[in-house]
Amino acid sequence: MSTTKKSILVVDDESSNIMALTHILGPDYTIYAAKNGQNAIATAEKHLPDLILLDILMPDMNGYAVITALKNRERTKRVPVIFITGLSNAGDEEKGLALGGADYITKPFSPAIVRLRVQNQMLMLDQLRTIERLSMTDPLTALPNRHSFEIRFAAEWGRAQREHIPISILSVDLPEFNAYKHTYGHQQGDAALQMVAKVLSSELKRPSDFVARWGGEEFIVMLPNTDSEGAFFTAARIRKCIVETKIPGADGTETSLAVNIGVNTEIPPQDSFRDSLASAADQALERMKAEDKMKSIS
Repeated sequence: MSTTKKSILVVDDESSNIMALTHILGPDYTIYAAKNGQNAIATAEKHLPDLILLDILMPDMNGYAVITALKNRERTKRVPVIFITGLSNAGDEEKGLALGGADYITKPFSPAIVRLRVQNQMLMLDQLRTIERLSMTDPLTALPNRHSFEIRFAAEWGRAQREHIPISILSVDLPEFNAYKHTYGHQQGDAALQMVAKVLSSELKRPSDFVARWGGEEFIVMLPNTDSEGAFFTAARIRKCIVETKIPGADGTETSLAVNIGVNTEIPPQDSFRDSLASAADQALERMKAEDKMKSIS
């Protein structure tokens, strides 16, 4: 389990409150501080804290304006915010919650209450992150799933479009998988898929490269800032490794898999839609199945 401290941004125009909250929470969390709204927004975007403790009554930009700005920014919109305020009527609390506040702590605050409410938010945050991670992961192979790929692809497609650089994808298919599973059984079929996932992960050399299970016996690889020559080189290396890898069976026998890999590279035009590349890759895969070009690459 990671021992990295979670982080909290404390936003308050009074130094005494910042010092008090730092004293209460500092032993357990990394603390960032801001004394006004604009600085709070900049600090949140820079450090992306796990939680924000936000005063409401501040000069120039109050807490309501700050949380509105945070929720309207892609990078900070999901950071939970607890209001810390001397305002105690129901209308103020309702307004804060309506704007996206997660909780309220009233001044003068009790150290025990502060700790418990922060702990509760951090626990909920951990639970949400676990749910999100599981929803983005294929349970059999532990690779990202199709939904995860689509999110990552959208970001990289946009970057390639802005910077006018190539982006390549490889569509990986196991054409004889159904026959393989029928012959050797479902458990051996699962082992084969896990082997392919391991090969794909190990053969991608850059942090920006991304592989996911597309569904069934299909996988997809994204290679940002990679031209067609680099994409075909990577595809050939992956295919060779998959074909040559022996999959041990429960009875001691070893089997292997055939693989087709469709390759497509584009520099996205400024007025294009991101779906066009995925569609072109699917078409490339179908051509690869028909023409079996990858088998000529050694």
